[in-house]
Amino acid sequence: MIESPGAVLAVLTGVAAFYFWLARATGWKIFKYVVPLIWIYATPMVLRNVGVLPDSSPTYDVLRQYGLPMFIVLLLLAVDVGAAVRVMGKGILVMLMGTAGIVLGAPVGYFFVHRWLSPDAWRGFGALAGSWIGGTGNMAAAAAALDTPADQFGLAVLADTVIYVGWLPLLLVSKNFADRFNKWTGVADDRLERMEAAAALEVKEEKPPAVRHVLYLAAIAAGVAWFAGWLAPLLPEIGRPGREVITTGTWAVLLVSTLGILLSFTPAKKLPSSHNLAMAIVYVFVARMGAVASLEGLAQAPAFLLGTAIWIAVHGVFCLAGAWLFKVDVHSAAIASAANVGGAASAPVVAAHHRESLVPVSILMALLGYAMGNYLAIVAAQLCRWVGGGG
Repeated sequence: MIESPGAVLAVLTGVAAFYFWLARATGWKIFKYVVPLIWIYATPMVLRNVGVLPDSSPTYDVLRQYGLPMFIVLLLLAVDVGAAVRVMGKGILVMLMGTAGIVLGAPVGYFFVHRWLSPDAWRGFGALAGSWIGGTGNMAAAAAALDTPADQFGLAVLADTVIYVGWLPLLLVSKNFADRFNKWTGVADDRLERMEAAAALEVKEEKPPAVRHVLYLAAIAAGVAWFAGWLAPLLPEIGRPGREVITTGTWAVLLVSTLGILLSFTPAKKLPSSHNLAMAIVYVFVARMGAVASLEGLAQAPAFLLGTAIWIAVHGVFCLAGAWLFKVDVHSAAIASAANVGGAASAPVVAAHHRESLVPVSILMALLGYAMGNYLAIVAAQLCRWVGGGG
């Protein structure tokens, strides 16, 4: 068994790096369907359960206490709400409708399957809501805010991958129905041209980061992490004892999220590579989550997946309703859904397939999801808790 904190960190970072290298070096198609995220989670889980990694380690604690708040801040620095609204126009409303479908679809799906799940499965649904509103970083942040058990987080990661494999092709195929869809919604003839012109004005080439930029980012992230960690324990927990809605951990995530969003309105958002640095920490954190997980929760996988399939269907209905209500084209609707369910990794893929000039738009929408994900995932989790009779 590996005991040294340094060795544990080396394994976790090595696992995360290995699967990205393998996906890039081999080009294997399996990584298009079973994305590196699930391998990065599953490998440390197996290593711990066979005795290679320890059950507990200071490395796990440090990543939880400092890595988590730092990557939240770095992710949110790049959010540009104004640009997203300027470019997408009413398309933003469709994304918000899709987000509402995620928040309200979670308790619907949970209602039908919760009797076959463990009593704290609502926390797993909350973690998945974070991913489907924002992205992988939001999933990890929501899991921390909700104190999601490792086995439920594993089910969320599994469902995220399985549903993605089924949902992404539907978003891509929707392009074939553009004419009929646009006629049904009554979209204006010049909407796409106006949106593309607006997107061209927002395109900015990011410069490679210098050493000072990395130091600035590290200082900002560490400072916010320290401040939130100091303030959160001073705030009161909300709810009945044992059934708190807002705990100290929740306060910490909400504080970091709010400060990160506020910083995105300052010159700090111009610092290059904050997103890349954040995602590197996210994947190491996901490996850490796998390292503290057990294999026991996999028995609940069929019920969990059924609930999430119902959930994604509700999201789809909300997206269609939003496109019809606000007279938006199929391309914008598909990108809006991808920005929610797939995040910054998938939205550009869908955008490039539908209309390549909308790739910058898709990234803006995905970043907007980052800003909403941590807050709304907590709401979705509490709705699941309520319908499940958890109080």
